Formats: sequence, structure tokens, C-alpha cells
Amino acid sequence: MENAHAPYELSLDVLPEDIDQLNHVNNVVYLRWVQEAAIAHWTAKASREAQESLFWVVVRHEIDYKRPALPGDGIIARTWVGPASQRTFERNTEILRAGDRTLLARARTLWCPMDPRTGRPTHVSDAVRAAFSVEPDAEN
Repeated sequence: MENAHAPYELSLDVLPEDIDQLNHVNNVVYLRWVQEAAIAHWTAKASREAQESLFWVVVRHEIDYKRPALPGDGIIARTWVGPASQRTFERNTEILRAGDRTLLARARTLWCPMDPRTGRPTHVSDAVRAAFSVEPDAEN
């Protein structure tokens, strides 16, 4: 399995339907971008076997909004996986304005691996753990 420790970047566009009555991207859209980046990263970097043997569900989102995204902005969702416990993997995401890479939002999400056969939480293989997660001390 390819090493997926390096941040993964997904380019996104601000769509007309993303804009709210305050004429900036609605907060809920940032959450969609966080999820789209996570899915794209997993799809791009995980082996086919890993993708067939588990899926992921969110157990917690934390988002800090720094600056608004505006109509016409290009967006970069930059994501990477941090420490993993027995049942959760921490995924970090930064939402950046593509033109100047200004930080617009930062998210921390806890994902739980699930077994597609049982629909219940499962353990991940050593290969997935090695490719995607970092040891808690590696971030300090």
C-alpha cells in the first residue's frame, strides 16, 4: 500500500448554491469539503483490498472557521491522518483559498473503521495503520 502520510490536496470550486444570504460560503459547505477530501484521499491512496474490506464513518467533527470563502474562490482541501487509536483515526483538514493559500478553516475529524459485512466497528490491518496513521508522539 502506498504511504499516505503526506498531506493530500483536493481542488474544489465554490458553487453558486454554496453561497448563503451573507454572500459567502455557508458553514455546512466546509463540512462537505472536509468529507470530500477524506474520501478522495482514501480512494487515491488505499489499496483496493483495503477499500473493499472497510468503510469509514464520522464520530466527531470540530471545525474552526478563520475567514470566509467567497463567490469565485478556488478552494484547496488539504488533509492528512494523525494518530489512531483502537477504534478511531484522527483526520486533519485545512480549507485554503487556492489563489493565495490563505487558511479559511481547520477541521479535526474522528473516523471509525467499519466492517462492510457486519456494519460494525472493526480493526484495520497493519498495512492500513502503517500507511495512514502516525504515532501520537510523531506529531509532537
